[in-house]
Amino acid sequence: MNYKLLGLIAAGVLSTASAFAAPITMDFEGATSFSTIDGYYNGGTDGAGVSGSNNYGISFSGGALALSNDGLGTGTNGEYFTNAPTPGTILAPVDADAVMNSVGGFTGLTSFFYSASTDTTVTVYDGLNGTGTALYTFNLLANATQGCSDSAFCHWGSASTELTSLAHSIQFGNAANLAGFDNVSVSAVPVPTAAWLLLSGFGSLGVFARRKKAA
Repeated sequence: MNYKLLGLIAAGVLSTASAFAAPITMDFEGATSFSTIDGYYNGGTDGAGVSGSNNYGISFSGGALALSNDGLGTGTNGEYFTNAPTPGTILAPVDADAVMNSVGGFTGLTSFFYSASTDTTVTVYDGLNGTGTALYTFNLLANATQGCSDSAFCHWGSASTELTSLAHSIQFGNAANLAGFDNVSVSAVPVPTAAWLLLSGFGSLGVFARRKKAA
């Protein structure tokens, strides 16, 4: 079997995944504050056992927490953050292991809102858990108190890119304890669709091999 050809066909098939990708937005509302987001968007629960309402096939590693205001922050009224696009809860990376994973992958438009106290980066990878090839790096400038002062993270900007390859993770770890994120949007490929695409590639190879043998 020509494995090189197999790889080329599979890659070509998967490159069409954008046609099957569905745009989704994670606003983190309802996730438990100071708990890991975990499987909240994967048909499971967050670190506190609270079930999410959507199964997007997306999960978060242990360094990615949900954060809601509880009156104990340094803001005017005890807020940790203010003026977020969806004001209830945000994503707060707390260590280098703060990653969003998508088993089926995502492609096309990828975006989020952020509030950063210092310049930092967020990187999209083609492998799970921030591994493999870096497909795109967002360079985020410090903006947390730009034109405001009612909390440590009161100004929010947006960042976006159009991916042309299939990605499987976003590494937020470089921004640990430096930034908050909200309304993370990706165009996710459903797992069954991704599997079907790959199998179609295998099937195409089989047809090609049989025709070549017959000839």
